Amino acid sequence: MAPAKRKKPAKRKTAARRLVSPARRRRAPRRRRKSARPRLEPFARAAAELGVFALTALIGLAALFAYFASDLPDPAGLWREGGGPRITLLAADGAPIMLHGVAQGAPIRLSQLPDHVPEAVLAVEDRNFYHHFGANPVSIVRALIVNANEGAVRQGGSTITQQLAKNVFLSSDRTMKRKIQELMLAFWLERKFTKNEILTLYLNRVYFGAGAYGVDAASFRYFGKSARHLSVGEAAVLAGLLKAPSRYAPTANPEDAGKRGRLVIEQMVAARFLTRREADAAIAEPVLLAAPRFEAAPYFVDHALKEVRSLTAEIDADFIVRTTFDPRVQAAAETGLTAGFAMAGDGLDEVEAAAIVIDSEGAVRGMIGGRDYVKSQYNRATQAQRQPGSAFKPFVYLAGIMRGEAPDSHVLDAPIEIGAYAPGNYKDKYYGEVTLREALARSLNSAVIRVQERTGRAFVRETARRMGWPGDLTSGPSLGLGVDAVSPLDLAAAYAPFANGGFRVKPYVIERIETVDGDLVYQRKGSIIEEAAPASAIAEMNDMLASVVDWGTGRAASVPGYRVAGKTGTSQESRDAWFAGHAGGLVGVVWIGRDDNRPMNDITGGRTPAIVWREIFSRALPPASYVPQTEDPDPIAAILHAGG
Repeated sequence: MAPAKRKKPAKRKTAARRLVSPARRRRAPRRRRKSARPRLEPFARAAAELGVFALTALIGLAALFAYFASDLPDPAGLWREGGGPRITLLAADGAPIMLHGVAQGAPIRLSQLPDHVPEAVLAVEDRNFYHHFGANPVSIVRALIVNANEGAVRQGGSTITQQLAKNVFLSSDRTMKRKIQELMLAFWLERKFTKNEILTLYLNRVYFGAGAYGVDAASFRYFGKSARHLSVGEAAVLAGLLKAPSRYAPTANPEDAGKRGRLVIEQMVAARFLTRREADAAIAEPVLLAAPRFEAAPYFVDHALKEVRSLTAEIDADFIVRTTFDPRVQAAAETGLTAGFAMAGDGLDEVEAAAIVIDSEGAVRGMIGGRDYVKSQYNRATQAQRQPGSAFKPFVYLAGIMRGEAPDSHVLDAPIEIGAYAPGNYKDKYYGEVTLREALARSLNSAVIRVQERTGRAFVRETARRMGWPGDLTSGPSLGLGVDAVSPLDLAAAYAPFANGGFRVKPYVIERIETVDGDLVYQRKGSIIEEAAPASAIAEMNDMLASVVDWGTGRAASVPGYRVAGKTGTSQESRDAWFAGHAGGLVGVVWIGRDDNRPMNDITGGRTPAIVWREIFSRALPPASYVPQTEDPDPIAAILHAGG
């Protein structure tokens, strides 16, 4: 008997599965394949944490950036300082004028400089300037190491771009905050400007010591010429100043400046800016310093800036202003004032002084508005209105000559009364019948009043105004004795026709104004206004004015080698003392008095003002030869009679 067949378990399980209802089947757990997802969860978690960290870091960096940027200056005002237009004043020869201790040179383009000027700077300050993005990582790391070893900030590692950012926008504080701000601004500069533009800005703004900002100002300060004409050795000396302007100043430490300059030349060789032969030639060539220039003229600067602002009131720009200023004349005025007061003796400690020097066309070459600018900024040369006294008399005699008088015409010098008015001579000394020449030379009051009365006061006033007298003139008999107030500058302008042949001029200090971009804003078109008097009358008056200095009250103003034509002036009770005159194409006025208008101790125009005038002009004029007149009928009396 065959054995019975066994049922297959698989079939039994299948059958059993078929007996399960659909609902039961849904509730039955399904066997799932083992998933790989749990293996990815640690990576997802790490990525999420990294994202949160990155977001937090970005927020932190943004907050840090906002902190450092909160007090950053606006870089859009790169050429602006102090919230207003930047004004560069230049002397007549193009040299920058110091504005209260600081000289800012006129902007000069990189293309206008010899190649060795920027190369000298790059060799010692930033040899990789054209290859970095505003910061040099190698230099920064090196500086960090040095500072860490020193325990303080000793080395900056700054590029030229960073130095420009610091010089223009930031303080010199050595802090981490300032350093980060410097980097931020450097990156902005690199993005905004080309490399050549950045280097141009740097060379025009960096400090070279002695109050000189910019390479052109430094070149004039140390070498007396524009940076356009610097030699290799001179450029090296200037580049060497940048590390420590005071220590390496050639005017104060020529030996250290020379060593530093030679080091710069060696660095230029290392940077392949110079060959060995060129470097040896530059080292062998002497570097000569210019004679010291008188660059501080605060009263002139104040007056010039006032004029500039009036001429550019409606223009929003930075300006380069060419003025009439002559440093040599200004130095002569400053030194002459000091020397004159020293020669005049005691009793002058409490008096003030003003001096003005213009040329025959009205250009102001030098100006002193007071004895000490620090103590008083009041400009007596342009603002003080004082009585000129006998310095007005030349206009009376000029009117007389234009009406037919002559230098040798006679006039009575004796007491005179015109109604209640009875002027007297200095110390009541009278000379009787005298010529007009002698009357002017001795400054005789009664004689000039007689000339005035026979000429006509109206014509005297008209003549004075034609010569350039700016203010009102009295119609009374005291007109000829200079009772109407005038400033030293205006009196100098009224005397200018005596120096130029008879033409009225308008005094000025500004020749030309341009924007830093080269746009012309103002150009002086001429200062001669009209003919003031016939040339023949002017010649006769100059002959008379020369007598004043040769043997009259103005003998103390005589300048060896020059024909000086001028007049002394003293107001009532010596409240004002003057000397006004011209020589060698220059016109000068010196005033001495007190600001409160109190009398001085018998100071007359023929003494201290004449001495000061002589000391100024003997320095301002080159040597010359002139033989003074010797026609004084009474030379001893003229010496004694030094009134005015």
